[in-house]
Amino acid sequence: MLKATVYVTIKQSVLDPQGVAVQGALHSMGFGEVDKVRVGKYLEFELGTADRVEAEQRVKSMCEKLLANTVIEDYRYELV
Repeated sequence: MLKATVYVTIKQSVLDPQGVAVQGALHSMGFGEVDKVRVGKYLEFELGTADRVEAEQRVKSMCEKLLANTVIEDYRYELV
């Protein structure tokens, strides 16, 4: 069994309004040194296979079909 960790982030060329809101909130709380906040998603799940090649194909397919909007988001994953 393999564990997948997936990180999804907004592409650098895309405005991140949630990141802007978090940065503004941090500034209002006295953390003025924070700059260029980007908000993303972190997912962990187990795969019922020990075949690393199959797992990579399946995770990539999951990311491209559901977990990431590849028009505006980038993703990367790790298998352990």
